[in-house]
Amino acid sequence: MSCSVISIGLKGLEGYRVQVQVQVIEGMESIVVVGLPDASVKESRERVSAALRSLGFPLVDMKVVINLSPAEQKKNGPLFDLAIAIGVLKSGDFLKEEIPGDAGFIGALSLDGTVLPVEGMIAAILAAKKLNLRTLYLPFDPSIPSIEIPGLELVYIETIRDVMDVLSGQQLLPFAQHTKKPEEQHVIGRDFDKIIGHEFAKRALEIAASGEHFVLMDGPPGCGKSMLAETFPSILPSLSKEAQLEKISLYQLAGAPYNSIALPPYRHPHHSASAVSIIGGGSNPKPGEVSLAHRGVLFLDELGEFSKKTLDMLRQPLENETVTISRAHSTVTYPAKFIFIAAMNPCPCGYYGSKNQYCTCSDKQIKAYKGRVSGPILDRMDLLLSLEAVNMKDHDFTQIESSADIMKRVCAARERQYLRYGSEICNGSVPFEELIRKSPLTPVQQSELQRISITQGLSNRVQIKIIRLARTISDLQGVESITDASINEALSLRRLPSFSTVLMTGEKQGAMYE
Repeated sequence: MSCSVISIGLKGLEGYRVQVQVQVIEGMESIVVVGLPDASVKESRERVSAALRSLGFPLVDMKVVINLSPAEQKKNGPLFDLAIAIGVLKSGDFLKEEIPGDAGFIGALSLDGTVLPVEGMIAAILAAKKLNLRTLYLPFDPSIPSIEIPGLELVYIETIRDVMDVLSGQQLLPFAQHTKKPEEQHVIGRDFDKIIGHEFAKRALEIAASGEHFVLMDGPPGCGKSMLAETFPSILPSLSKEAQLEKISLYQLAGAPYNSIALPPYRHPHHSASAVSIIGGGSNPKPGEVSLAHRGVLFLDELGEFSKKTLDMLRQPLENETVTISRAHSTVTYPAKFIFIAAMNPCPCGYYGSKNQYCTCSDKQIKAYKGRVSGPILDRMDLLLSLEAVNMKDHDFTQIESSADIMKRVCAARERQYLRYGSEICNGSVPFEELIRKSPLTPVQQSELQRISITQGLSNRVQIKIIRLARTISDLQGVESITDASINEALSLRRLPSFSTVLMTGEKQGAMYE
């Protein structure tokens, strides 16, 4: 007798349907698994056999053949244990009830028949929805939040017996009701009201948070670059439910701990980190820092100290918001949509251009240091900021905005973008055709921007980034169209000259940012 049970295989975060086809025939007791299984899948033979024997279903005088279809796709991990066990029970006539064709089974087995959580369960749940499954049997994991997906019933089970009971019509106690956690509150660590001065940089970071733009800061040591970057997450909105699930999935696959589910991730790798740890990889490809920063912030301090090879490998994730890792046996793609913030010194000693310290670097050393960051990487940065040390005497300590105040404006600007584009997408990543269709420039704005691009030798990518920045600035102002003042401010954030006075009305708008 043979039967087929549905399970889910994972290729990175992408899931695909796996038909676990089981046939039991008379013969010497043995279990054969085919369909490109790796070592962990082959070991399921012993786990399934021992678990069924513990539950009173010994495979005496039975030869079991298991085919994992599609046969050309390599299978890995213990995710298929439960589906194999259910298939053996049905094919061996131990299970009388029919197995629904729209039900999936995932989970690893212990030797006593207990079903255990495995890595990638969140990714498998999301894949089950995409595969149009109506029911998914899986072990309960208290470390992940309660999940409710419309159209997909999650049946949490503890042992194989529980599955048999549910298939026969019995009800189980819902695990989630006893361990449901309250929703997290947005807790602010560092706050912008503790940062004195740097009004220009704070404004730039507010724009970056609103439109998910990339930022490069340079300045002498101690001027506040790292402090601003570490405070930046305090003005980011909490993650949506979908983003939370993506975050947990990636951290599970990487085996990395996380402190909060609702807060955007903040990754800060050291400049000695290898390219594999930042981009991802290994013999069994795991997510790297760029993927662990998905939906959050990736901060690279001392950008000039990273190897040129590592920085150039950032081009794909910065442009495509994904990273593809190819190995001999598989190719996986992980999401990598993050706000990139980088900081670097102006020279190896850090004091080139400083008013207080003498720079000891030669022109050759400065050129070599800046050359570590290639033109294509600089081209992908939206905002370029030059910082200087702050004179504490020149500032009013009582008139400083808090992160909560800034976050309100960021959230309002993002809501305008979500409403305009019909999905959770910001100006920094929306397709340019969609952005310009929704917010076209006037003929005068187009001609002036083209003139500046020609005189300054700007690439097409930089021109597009200026328009994206201007759109975000207009959103912060609550304006439906891209204004001349917003384009001027965007140009100043790229250290470019403003529009001609033909476009200016009244006072010179944006002058405070030059």
